[in-house]
Amino acid sequence: MTSPLTPDLLERFAKAVDADPGARMMQNALARTDVDTVVLDHARMLSVPRSMSHLLDDWEATDQKQSGRCWMFAGLNLLRVGVAARLGVKEFEFSQSHLQFWDKLEKANHWLESILATADRDVDDRTVAHLLASPAEDGGQWNMFLALVAKHGLVPKEVMPETQSSSKTNKLNRDLSSLLRRAAHDLRKRHAAGASDEEVAATKEEVLAAVHRVLSLHLGTPPTSFTWQWRDSDKGFHRDGELTPREFVERYVTLPIDDYVCVVHDPRPSSPFGRTFTVEHLGNVVGAPQVVYLNVEMPLIKQLAADALVGSADRPAEPVWFGCDVGQMLDGDLGLWHASLYDYDELYGTQQLGPVLTKADRLYHHGTSMTHAMLLTGVNLVDGPGDSQVPTRWRVENSWGTEKADKGFWTMDDSWFDEYVFEIAVPRSALPEHLRNALDQEPIVLPAWDPMGALATFH
Repeated sequence: MTSPLTPDLLERFAKAVDADPGARMMQNALARTDVDTVVLDHARMLSVPRSMSHLLDDWEATDQKQSGRCWMFAGLNLLRVGVAARLGVKEFEFSQSHLQFWDKLEKANHWLESILATADRDVDDRTVAHLLASPAEDGGQWNMFLALVAKHGLVPKEVMPETQSSSKTNKLNRDLSSLLRRAAHDLRKRHAAGASDEEVAATKEEVLAAVHRVLSLHLGTPPTSFTWQWRDSDKGFHRDGELTPREFVERYVTLPIDDYVCVVHDPRPSSPFGRTFTVEHLGNVVGAPQVVYLNVEMPLIKQLAADALVGSADRPAEPVWFGCDVGQMLDGDLGLWHASLYDYDELYGTQQLGPVLTKADRLYHHGTSMTHAMLLTGVNLVDGPGDSQVPTRWRVENSWGTEKADKGFWTMDDSWFDEYVFEIAVPRSALPEHLRNALDQEPIVLPAWDPMGALATFH
């Protein structure tokens, strides 16, 4: 039975709004004021001060500008802390455009392999449609960062600096997407016509040569080696001679990132805790270990993050890479997240529609996913039950420049962590033994469109 919007029904709706003085007042307010300004809960805002009991950052925040490289910036920001200490300098940045070049070339190859793997399916097959929707996006996940560093190494920012296109990727991505969709059409057509594997491989190589040329024009050519020299904070001069990008990693990166694993919080009943998962067609480097994450409960994720930030006799304190749904309940000017920062139900009068969706229900209904990656650099711990300490808020190094928040460092209430944080990267050795063993099991494969396969790409 269908129910059209009848004139009588529309009249009742309009009269209900007109008869509500509060609605008229809000209508006047929203005509000239942003909705989030109107419904900001100032008491909530004031309940989240910036001070932290444990704080690591004494460096400047970075800026991904108009690009979706947050996951890459967060990974490089994690590594730069130890590199700066080893070099004896206060500030150090890796070249983000170097890693960006290789990510886009590797992603193009990975995407073309997926196109070929699904060439027997109709073009409107759900997996094929998912692939064709995003052939050249900026985003990524932790395992994809590891794959790039392992294969292509890293270089200082001065060796391969930013370009206009590295910092503003919309037109680069537009042109790459057009090129790759043309290639998908051609490859699928050749496959349907019975082309040999050799003919298909030759066509794919031509496409990748074109992608390489596009990237070289927009981003510059990555160096195969470079001469590395610097001055430390005491003005002392150092020269280390000629290094390859991989040699630079071996010599200066202090964190054993090969030992790091991704743990996530996916509370859907269909995703058991203590199991590993992967997502079909997710990745960037063909031949690298697949993107795998271990699903654990939220209290453990918080404990692992806090332990890393506090450190111990066996392990120095270090920041924590994490992924979250950044656009929810945030004040961008203040640099603040709180799970109840805005009261939209009160504004719209929608309390009677039922409870707000849980994190699991938001995942099921595509109302949330990991959209952004950043770095935890501090935590405020207070006494909890027994001898335990519990977090009340977290300090976050964002990659949106230094103009907002506390010079680019944001504050997250612990309530927001529960609702909108999805994953962190931690050393395998930090996990309880039963979860270390769980990492060795065969992962459950989720479909390509599952929200847990979302790439952090917010800017």
